[in-house]
Amino acid sequence: MFILVNLKAYPCDPIEVATAARDVAEASGARIAVSPQAADIARVADTGVETWAQHVSPNAHGSHTGSTLAEAVADNGAEGTLINHSENRLKLADIDGSVRAAERGDLETIVCANNPAQVGAAAALGPDAVAVEPPELIGGDVSVATADPGIVEDAVAAAEAVDPAVDVFCGAGVSTGEDVATAGDLGAAGVLLASGVAKADDPESVLEDLVSGI
Repeated sequence: MFILVNLKAYPCDPIEVATAARDVAEASGARIAVSPQAADIARVADTGVETWAQHVSPNAHGSHTGSTLAEAVADNGAEGTLINHSENRLKLADIDGSVRAAERGDLETIVCANNPAQVGAAAALGPDAVAVEPPELIGGDVSVATADPGIVEDAVAAAEAVDPAVDVFCGAGVSTGEDVATAGDLGAAGVLLASGVAKADDPESVLEDLVSGI
């Protein structure tokens, strides 16, 4: 199980979270990554934790003011990127462009989707993984794996039908080791979470609980 902690634009200390994630990953052997804001990628990567971008733009070098280039985040230490998070939706053509841009930067990719039908469409674009995250559960107290286990199972089936090589993750409401274990039992290869760690008074203890479910 892969645990990806998205810091979004929360007012947390990215270095504190990154250091905690690195330490818990090293102690447990679990794979944990942190996805900070673009401005913090290099600082977070310098801690030694696996670092992911929150987004890359579907373009290469050129006249693209405001873009987040895949090559730039890779040069600053990112190893992967989220694409099409529910808070940063893209058109299908742009999702495809971002996946191709990530490939040029040698970045792993997770394309986010709202439901199993979108998971199937995203899997057809050839990312490394897709993540099913019902928007209504994001930031809540109940994990998608508990609130709607069927959507996780259906997402796994949808991706499998299109491309068995594409992993399926789940997100929205994940906050405990039990949530992680339940996600794995439903066929997910990893989880995405944000507020459960980014807003925690003690991120390290939350991360230790999360890996207890693996």
